[in-house]
Amino acid sequence: MRSKVNIVVIPMCSKRLPEDNFEYLLAQMEQLVIDEPTLICLPEAWLAFGRDGKESLAMSKQADKWLKQIAVVCRNKGVWMAAGTIPVYDAEERYFAASCLFNDEGRLVTTYNKIHLFDANVADSAKHYRESEFTQPGRDIQVVDSPFGRLGLSVCYDVRFPGLYQVHREQGADILLVPSAFTTVTGEAHWLPLLQARAIENQCFVIAAAQVGKHENGRETYGHSVIISPWGEVLEDSELSLQPIQRRIDLSEIDKIRAAMPVAMHNRFKSNYI
Repeated sequence: MRSKVNIVVIPMCSKRLPEDNFEYLLAQMEQLVIDEPTLICLPEAWLAFGRDGKESLAMSKQADKWLKQIAVVCRNKGVWMAAGTIPVYDAEERYFAASCLFNDEGRLVTTYNKIHLFDANVADSAKHYRESEFTQPGRDIQVVDSPFGRLGLSVCYDVRFPGLYQVHREQGADILLVPSAFTTVTGEAHWLPLLQARAIENQCFVIAAAQVGKHENGRETYGHSVIISPWGEVLEDSELSLQPIQRRIDLSEIDKIRAAMPVAMHNRFKSNYI
């Protein structure tokens, strides 16, 4: 029988400057009561919600500085942290949207670089989104061991591509992490159905930390940070609040659901991912 594990999700309405957002994170961490192994989950672009790709590119050249500070927080607080995404410099005019996972000793366990980039037209104040203009797409899928089961890493727009999560499941994922900054328009239409579908079809918990509210750069994000069961039930939902959500999830639920309905065994369409 697998144990219960503690998950904390911190919604954010991130500003442009990393210093402001890091200070906000520290303030939120101070309010948490942590007396057991805990995974802290942050949204996409939590450290800096820039005006545009050029601003994010400039910030990406300082990534090492912030990664070191995140490591110190994890070590001092004794927590694991799925640190949403931060821009990490790749090459001239390009950066990765990097989702970094730290352990409770402050070690960087793995980095997942967002694979699917959001190039779309949306009926909101921004109108056009072109992540590929400055963001370098990742290539490597990351599923890693942790005290919270095997974690499958993904980011925001990835959630529309179920093949990624099928590979996560084939590689033994128990929890799917989906840090996001969904627009209000697409969020109202698709956010919860997409997350619930990924949970149900892969029989995994889904943890989705989200940006929420109107930001300094003029964008508006949907919110609704959630913890979803492998049966597709929404266990926790922050709605439009910035209040962190917390849940002790029972990993044995995964085993029970998979034993009762062994969809992975029945699946005739394997990914053939190498």
